[in-house]
Formats: sequence, C-alpha cells, structure tokens
Amino acid sequence: MRGADPDVTVGVGPHPDPWPTDERYDRALLAAGDRRNVADRYRYWTVEAIRADLAASARPFHVAIENWRHDLNIGTVVRTANAFGAGGVHIVGKRQWNKRGAMVTDRYLEVHHHDRFEGLRQFAVDHDLTLTGIDNLPGSRSLLTTPLPERCLMVFGQEGPGLSPQARTHVEAVLHIPQVGSTRSINAGVASGIAMAEWARQHA
Repeated sequence: MRGADPDVTVGVGPHPDPWPTDERYDRALLAAGDRRNVADRYRYWTVEAIRADLAASARPFHVAIENWRHDLNIGTVVRTANAFGAGGVHIVGKRQWNKRGAMVTDRYLEVHHHDRFEGLRQFAVDHDLTLTGIDNLPGSRSLLTTPLPERCLMVFGQEGPGLSPQARTHVEAVLHIPQVGSTRSINAGVASGIAMAEWARQHA
C-alpha cells in the first residue's frame, strides 16, 4: 500500500526478532509487515484486538446517518467516527452502503443497522443517549454555542433532504453548523466531522 507519493511506503515491514509473544499480535503481520492504515500503537495487532481496545476506550457518543437513498457520505462518517472514538455508528434505512470511503475502518468499530427510525430511537432509550439532530432547519440552534450532551446520539440526514420527518419528530434538539458562504448546506461527511470535533472540544 502506498500513499499519494509513489516513493513513500505506508506502514512497517516485517517485525525484527525477537517477536512479541502477546496474543494481540498477528503472526502473519509480524512476518510480512503491516501496511494497514492504523495508528502506530496498533501495528501488527489483530483486527479483533484493535476492536476490543477501541471498544474499551470508546467515548460516550454515537453517530447515525439516514440512508433512504443510498447516501454516499456514509463511508466518511464511519471513518471519522473511528478517528474520534465514537461508541458506534448507526445506519438507518437501506442496509447497503458504499464502504470505499470508510477505508476499512468499519472493521474496527460497531456499525449498527436499523430498518426504521424507531429502532434507532429505541437504541437511544436503552443506552441512555440523547438523540440530537444536526441540520440547518428553521429554529435550530448553533452547534458552536449550544452544549452537546455528553451521552448523545448525533443524527445526520442524508445529502439533499436532510433529516427525515421521523428524525425531526424524535430528536431532542436540532443544532446547525453556522455558515457564511453561498452554499445552502455542507454534506453529511463534513458535517459529522465538525460535530464530532465539537463534542470532543466540549467533553474530551
């Protein structure tokens, strides 16, 4: 695997002797090298070990994105959720989504699927998470001046229509990202990154 520069190799080569004996390490990776897009602390670890470590240190927020029309931003949302240590990602609507943008980060965190919004709402109730919509709807409050609940499930509508009527009915609050340019909105992938960064600023 290589980065944008063809002369720069990503990752590390075979592990020098002696090999670590910790069960978290993958012997195939120790032998061949680890070219995955993972943080250095996870070099040579198995996927299962990385998942377990991330789950143990996950932050108490989740993110959800609606997928009624095959939203292409889902991969970016998943990758960003992984980067910010989200407790999980939820896809509401169609089960299939384009995983290319996730850069295989969906292997390392829990991705839940809900056929209908009611399933997401019930998950939030069961796990004491406050449903919080992120959209620039009339009457919404600024994300940058409104405290986010520490235990929250941030919901993003898909590109174009934004939050569905069901989501608008069930979220406790709707927050928007202030904009000053000519565009009406920014896509859910970018919005999710801004919102998660703001959660981290307030709580991490």
